[in-house]
Amino acid sequence: MTFEDLEPRHAAAAGLLAFVPTVIYGIGRPGLAGFVATLNVAIIFASLYVAMSPVDGDGHDHGHGSGDNGTSA
Repeated sequence: MTFEDLEPRHAAAAGLLAFVPTVIYGIGRPGLAGFVATLNVAIIFASLYVAMSPVDGDGHDHGHGSGDNGTSA
């Protein structure tokens, strides 16, 4: 398997490896710093996972770029 064969969502899932240093940071710090850092990693991962999800092709090809403005005469 080469890098080009890797799906974007799987590459985003590799971001879950960021939880390891975040948890270590959270254990070593008093207060909410570790919790906030872990929450930030979770939000970033979820955002990337959703952003890289496949998009359905239904209803997205309205003739844009072909000179047709979508109105019928």
